[in-house]
Amino acid sequence: MAGINPRLLKLAYHFIISHSAYLLIPLVFAAFAHLFQTSPQEFLQLKEYIQQNLIAVVICLAVLAVLCTVYFMSRPRPVYLVDFACYKGREENKCSRETFVARSVAANAFTEENLAFQRKILERSGLGQDTYFPDALLRVPANPSMEEARKEAEMVMFGAIDDLIAKTGIKIKDIGVLVVNCSLFNPTPSLSAMIVNHYKLRGDVASFNLGGMGCSAGLISIDLAKRLLQAQRNTYALVVSTENITLNWYFGNNRSMLVSNCLFRMGGAAILLSNHSSDKKRSKYQLIHTVRTHKGAEDRSYGCVFQEEDASGTVGVSLSKDLMSVAGDALKTNITTLGPLVLPMSEQLLFLGSLVARKLFKMNIKPYIPDFKLAFEHFCIHAGGRAVLDELEKSLQLSEWHMEPSRMTLYRFGNTSSSSLWYELAYTEAKGRIRRGDRTWQIAFGSGFKCNSAVWKALRTVDPAKEKQNPWLDEIDKFPVEVPKIVSIAA
Repeated sequence: MAGINPRLLKLAYHFIISHSAYLLIPLVFAAFAHLFQTSPQEFLQLKEYIQQNLIAVVICLAVLAVLCTVYFMSRPRPVYLVDFACYKGREENKCSRETFVARSVAANAFTEENLAFQRKILERSGLGQDTYFPDALLRVPANPSMEEARKEAEMVMFGAIDDLIAKTGIKIKDIGVLVVNCSLFNPTPSLSAMIVNHYKLRGDVASFNLGGMGCSAGLISIDLAKRLLQAQRNTYALVVSTENITLNWYFGNNRSMLVSNCLFRMGGAAILLSNHSSDKKRSKYQLIHTVRTHKGAEDRSYGCVFQEEDASGTVGVSLSKDLMSVAGDALKTNITTLGPLVLPMSEQLLFLGSLVARKLFKMNIKPYIPDFKLAFEHFCIHAGGRAVLDELEKSLQLSEWHMEPSRMTLYRFGNTSSSSLWYELAYTEAKGRIRRGDRTWQIAFGSGFKCNSAVWKALRTVDPAKEKQNPWLDEIDKFPVEVPKIVSIAA
């Protein structure tokens, strides 16, 4: 046994368990063989029994018919992702690392020590030279205002929606559900009302505006849209995920609040969902599962990402030192729920065996970490920061290839909050990796503290040559790029 490769043993084990259903085939053949050997006299006896118990048989058949009707009427309707679009900023909104540092100096709000701190964070952030900043923060001096924040929201949201309409040909009057999420900018009228007004959506549209729900709000929006599509027949749901940073750039000197300045950038996505059965042929994906985990009942989790005033009264979002630990706990809870839904039986048996050995027999062994690569071909992990991606790569035992969409999204677009998952899926499509039947796991973390997942199954192979309005297409050949651990910023 010493010369046998453990990896080959595990592959053989997975093959046997995954194909164990085929062991039933001989039993099925045996049942049919027995049926064909039944004599005419036995069939006559069965007929006489039915005639003698006709009322009971009719009642049973009627109950069975009712149960089948209830089942088919109440089962969840399939939800299809027709297409999606991500906003790509204008050339004049690009913000290099040097530009960011220069604007931080020009703001005249930070001490020399905190300017050096921001530079250090940025050098290790994994962000590249072509991320996007809103107009108000690129000017010298910066002039953040409600008007400028509205301009940023309109530019990003309308840009993504216009691209989505061009891709899908959807008629505005056919949209019955609108869900918009943006955590930190919640004007009156709402962002959803802004979209209704601009595109003249119909008066009975079910409109929702989600605020303060963090970077995982995009998947909360998808889950909400899915639930609404179960209640409304034959309609479309438009989901818009974005974040607004014009009014949320922190002009103070609390270091726990300065980290977000270095990571967050401008971006947004628009997604079109449908429950029309006729849309299955033209849709890209089908939504298979959504799993939501909320740890807000625990004080440590609730306070680890918190918007508040610093000692001088300046508002910012503070990040606790417990963030990575809290995120790990939320992830563990989320995948414990998701695992039985997606993992092959072979992995579930290994996990159960490990759990029983540790809990029941008190064996000193490490908990078994399921191999999610057996359940998914593609992973879209929220590009919140380099440390988060490093930890998820290690915890889920993923390869560089699996992490590539997330790392390249962080490098090219920065942390675009809830919309980052869609830039990652767009990257995977632009690389020509999506094949019919492929499964994709989107997973995101957010304040509260929340960890949310969505599982998609590709309904068709996505050909990059036929794609349009993909933010990566005109530069995808440049990626992936090597991202050094530390990048020096020119003075």
